[in-house]
Formats: sequence, structure tokens, C-alpha cells
Amino acid sequence: MTELFSIFAALGPVFALVALGAVFRLINFPAAEFWPLAERFTYYLLFPVLLVLKISTTALPQHGVGPVVTGLLLVLVIMVSASLLVARLLKLDSAALSSLFQGGVRFNTYVGLAAAAELFGEQGILWGALFLGVMIPLVNVACVTVFIVSGQSKQGWRELWWSLIKNPLIIACLLGGTLNLSGVGMPDPLVPVLGLLSQMALPLGLLAVGVGLDLKVLRGGGSALWISCGLKLIVSPLLFVMIAALLTLPQDATSVLLIFAALPTAPSAYILARQMGGDAPLMAAIITLQTLLAMVTMPVVLAVVELI
Repeated sequence: MTELFSIFAALGPVFALVALGAVFRLINFPAAEFWPLAERFTYYLLFPVLLVLKISTTALPQHGVGPVVTGLLLVLVIMVSASLLVARLLKLDSAALSSLFQGGVRFNTYVGLAAAAELFGEQGILWGALFLGVMIPLVNVACVTVFIVSGQSKQGWRELWWSLIKNPLIIACLLGGTLNLSGVGMPDPLVPVLGLLSQMALPLGLLAVGVGLDLKVLRGGGSALWISCGLKLIVSPLLFVMIAALLTLPQDATSVLLIFAALPTAPSAYILARQMGGDAPLMAAIITLQTLLAMVTMPVVLAVVELI
């Protein structure tokens, strides 16, 4: 019970900022036009700055990286297969299938890094960065492939590869790793400047997540809505725990990456659904409900696993 309360206390500020963002949406503060710009500013500048600074100035994991990557790949392959199988069993049309699929495999980066930093400090951010570097390209490839194969997307593979090449989070992970491994490091005069910038990334990102929540979209989600929540918030973390035990992953990596396995899906999934012909209303409902439920499921899953 003490472990559960301590995890709730650590994650409380993370979800409090999400809730505060939802309040800002209700009172339209500071203005509806502000938040898309704030999210863009965070995604393209503040968040990459945070990753580059932490990765370039902190000792990178020296052991267990290969098995950890293997474990992440296994989880992704199984979750991809499970999401597609469930969608077929529910006899969803192509648009709804793609939304359930995104709900099963995408993850909310802001919540993940904020939670990892709150619970594990810089090591949380470093293992989180490894997770992002591996999973962002693969998850994007998987999601866009579903759109293309189902005939919803007219953009094709060229747009997919271009979107990966210019992804700011992938670029940040590569740049930070290069500075660290090369021995060049981050120039000392830049560290305090980037440090101040990076402090804004997670709070502003979490507020933007809350602003994106809309309870009205929960009506009429049906079984696909609730099943996507079960897949992402319960099946995914339990699957990761089993694979971590099977591969005997390092305990520090397992503890951090369990957070990312238990994350709700990403708000960006709605944009992809809208642009590529998915079921955008269902996607919005999945994002909202998963984020709300994750406020309870993430601490409970983390606490239960700690007690096992």
C-alpha cells in the first residue's frame, strides 16, 4: 500500500498538469489559438532541447541495451498483431480499424518522459530517450503502413520516410548521442541556456495534452473504444513485464520502460487519422478516455509490478 501511495504521489504532479490543461480548455485560457502554437513550439524546440541536453551530458547506459531493444521490438510486434486481430474480430471497417490500431501501439511522449523524470530522474530520461529512438520510427512505420495497406492513404511511402527523417525527436536523440559518444559533449556556455529552455518542455507539453481532452467525444465509442484502452493500458505493460523477465532485462531499464509500456496513446494520432482517412471521432474518444484512465492505471500497474 505504501508503494502505491508513493507512486501516486510521484505521478500526481504529472497528471495534475494534464487536469489543469483541461481546465484551461473549459475557460478558454489564454485563448484557443494559443495552444496549437504552444504545442508546436514544444514539439519542435523545447522537447528536442531537453533530449539533446540530457543525452549529451549524462552517462549513457553501459549494459543491457541490446536485450532492451530486443524486448521493445517483441512487445511492438505482439501489440501490432493483437490490435489487428482484435479489430478483425470486431469486424471494424478500415477507418475504425486504423484508429483502434493507433490506440493500441502509439504512446504519449510528454506523459512518459515527465513520469520517468519524476520517478527516476536523469536515468529515467535516458532510458526514455532510448525508447523514443527505437519506437518512434517503428510505430510511425506501422501506423502509416496500416493506412496504406487498407487503401486510406494516398500519400504513399515517400511521405512516410520523409516524415521520419525530419522528426525532431529522432534528430534530437541522434544529436545528443553523437555529442556524448564522440566525447565532444555540450559546450559549457550552452548548458545553462539549454537547461532553462528544457525546463519548460514537460510542463507546457502536459498542459497541451490536457487542453486536447474533450469529454463530449466519448459518446458512441462502442466496444472498440474500451478494448483499445484494455490493450494499451493493461495488456501492453503486463506483456512488457513478462518479456523483461524472459530476457532478464536490467532492473533499472525495466522499471523505467514499464512506464512507457503503460502510457496512453498520443494526441498526434488524431492528426494522422484526420489526414489519412481514419475514424477521427473514434480516435479522439480513444485519446481522451485512455488519458483519463491512465491517471489511475499507470500508478496501479507500476505498484502491482513492484510488489510481485
